[in-house]
Formats: sequence, structure tokens, C-alpha cells
Amino acid sequence: MTRLLEALALRPLDRPPLWVMRQAGRYLPEYRELRRRHGFQESIRDPRIATEITMQPIRRFGFDGAIVFADIMTPLEAMGVDMTFDPGPKLAPLTLAEVADLPDLDLDRVSSVAETLRLVRKEVPAEVTVIGFAGAPTTRLAYLLGGGGSKDYLPLRRAMHTGGGELEAALGTLARAMHAYLAMQIDAGAQVVQLFDSWAGVLPRELLETRAFPAAASVLGGLDAPTIYFAPGVGHALGAVRSVGADAYGVDWRVPIDEAWEALRSGVAVHGNLDPALLLTDPTRIRAAVADLLARTDGRPGHIVNLGHGIDRRTPPENVAALVAAVRDGER
Repeated sequence: MTRLLEALALRPLDRPPLWVMRQAGRYLPEYRELRRRHGFQESIRDPRIATEITMQPIRRFGFDGAIVFADIMTPLEAMGVDMTFDPGPKLAPLTLAEVADLPDLDLDRVSSVAETLRLVRKEVPAEVTVIGFAGAPTTRLAYLLGGGGSKDYLPLRRAMHTGGGELEAALGTLARAMHAYLAMQIDAGAQVVQLFDSWAGVLPRELLETRAFPAAASVLGGLDAPTIYFAPGVGHALGAVRSVGADAYGVDWRVPIDEAWEALRSGVAVHGNLDPALLLTDPTRIRAAVADLLARTDGRPGHIVNLGHGIDRRTPPENVAALVAAVRDGER
């Protein structure tokens, strides 16, 4: 069993596993070189290119997890949603009724993701865990109602407050699609899957408890692999997030990890929670922050070292190397 799977099973380890959200991407010079020859959508849709990008941080840093290179919006295109990327996703806003009426996910249209996972599983060292992912229903709904990214996600927040059958139907449609998407990834070789709920944190606690968390739970229920749920900005609802039913919960940098773990209670793994801005500083500060993180977790089984959000594209690779060294130097 790999180190990451051991941590998710809450088994004691000499050091926690380490991987970084968005670890395959723009901060790496080898990624930028590859992208000079291949566009973003081409890189996702060509399994050979996506596999190469997935493997780049594994070769350079030896992370304990390899997360498949894909885009969070890819499944929506396989549900008939037309969009462009400029650079973020742009689409015509939909109504709740239109979201509810979206067709089932066409798995053939996301088969490149499955093929990438099969290739990655063959290429990664035996000790590296292959990670699949999807976007949670609430976050998907935020994009669909708003037509893309936003500072305030008012259409989502309004819909969550008004509620009703159309909201439940829309969330249900998205949950069924994402469950099928993650199940496909597991069948293709993903050993762990993570559900990203990037914009759930804009909601008040009551709506997280009654809308966002139940929708996420319906995605993850019954999957045949360990699961991680990551919703940044939900520190005001950590006591309720366990209702999602994941094996591990990502924690952002706003709450000290020992306090977050206390709020989550025993019986689950915790994933996080270094501030991504830390990697824009220097190795001395990085080492000090890692030492504090490891002191706060104190060897507790189930800790997975990660950032509290995705790595910033301006991060110097040598600072990521310093993070890796600091975690590994902390082996007990």
C-alpha cells in the first residue's frame, strides 16, 4: 500500500505523504516549454501530453501523489455545455431549469481522461498514488448560473437562498454526472479521488449544511476508492463538513491545522494546510512553517501535507524543492 493510501487508512507513518494541488502546471519550466508547442485544450485531450504533464512534478520532486492533468470544466462539455477558455471558462449562463435538464454525462466524450489515467498508472513508480478529481455540484452550479468565474457568485447565492425543486433537481443532475465521472476514473486506475468545491465557501453555514454538503455527499457515496473533499473557505462550517462522508478533508490556510482537526473530530484524515503564498518567500521560512505544521499534527495518523489551495504559477521550483526536503527531513 502506498504512503498516501496508508495515511487515508489512518495508519501510523514515519512521515506524512506530500503532494501539492496544481502541482502539474505553470510554475514548472518544463510545463511552459511543452505548452509553447501545444495548446491548453490539446494538452488535456491528448492522453500522451496529459500523461507527460502529470508526470513532470513526480520526476522533479518525487511527490507521493500524482493528480491527473485535466480541467475541472471538462465534464460539462461532455454534458452538452458549450464553452470557451479566455483564459478561464466562459459560457452562456443557464437557468436552474436548464441545468436540471442537462443530459447525462457522455463518458465517451471524457474517455481521454480515462486513457490518461491508464497511462499514468503504468508510468508512475509503485510508491506513488494516482489521484483523480472532479468539481462538486455547488461549484459547477456557480459556473453554470454565472457564465464563468466571479468575485461574488451572486447567481449561485441567490439560487441557494430561493431553493425549491428546481435547485434540488439541478444539484441532483450535476451530482449524478460527477459520480459517474469519478467512477470512470477509478475504473481507469485512479486510486484516490478528490472532489473540489472551490466556491462553496461563499455560502453561509446553513446553506452549506442543507445544500452544498448533501450534494457533495451524493457524489462521493458508493465510490470504490478513498475520497478527499476540499472546500476552501468553509472554516465557519468545519463542524458540519463531516456529513459529506469523505475519508479525508482538505483544510485551507485560514485555520490552524490542529484546530481544524479538532473541529472535524477523530476518524478522518486531514489534507493541508500550508499557505500557497509561503512558497513565494524563501527556504528558511518554508522550513519553519513545515516544522510548525508537523509539530501541530505531532505524527497523528491521517495527515497529508498539502497547500491550503493550489500552487501559484509564480512559485519558484526551488521553493517547492525546499518544501519537499523540509517534510522529508521531518521523518521521525
